[in-house]
Amino acid sequence: MRCTTNILAGFACAGLVIGTLTASPASAASPADPQPNSGSPGAGDLKSDGPTQPAKVQDGQYTDKNGDPTYHVTDGGKKVDWYTMSGYLRYNANCIVCHGPDGMGSTYAPSLVDALKGMDYAHFAGIIVGGKKDVNASQELVMPAFGDNRNVMCYMPDIYTYLRARSDGAVGRNRPAEHEPKPAAFEKAEDACMK
Repeated sequence: MRCTTNILAGFACAGLVIGTLTASPASAASPADPQPNSGSPGAGDLKSDGPTQPAKVQDGQYTDKNGDPTYHVTDGGKKVDWYTMSGYLRYNANCIVCHGPDGMGSTYAPSLVDALKGMDYAHFAGIIVGGKKDVNASQELVMPAFGDNRNVMCYMPDIYTYLRARSDGAVGRNRPAEHEPKPAAFEKAEDACMK
């Protein structure tokens, strides 16, 4: 399951528990074991376009050697994993208003493509859940907290995965041309989280 019924109590949405930091369900097994589950999209081939190589895939969700969600992009950037595609869709539904098209930033909010260079999932999740204020004499930047917004919380690993792929240059601007099929585990977790 990707979310609990009380998102803020212990923050167990998207399989991430801040404090003891257990990343998404995809990283539950040892990251040292790069073998995907049989039957998962991309099983047997974890090579990906872009600098961040997935170390593991479970139920269609790829993770890096640290257990952070990551992308699986193939065919010269034309085909992405389901979570990257879902992240693209969720970014455009929830984040584009402030952070601009394709995560490039706007006059209102900074570029997330730049911000994610070197940002791990735990830091990203902390900002999404609790918000952030950057106030100085010349500007006041405020990122609202989304800890109660299931449309963001239930898809936080997906949004991170898409922005990470953008940040690494593995996917370009615009909608990905092709994607892996939606995993059954994703659909089940989505249904449970959105209740």
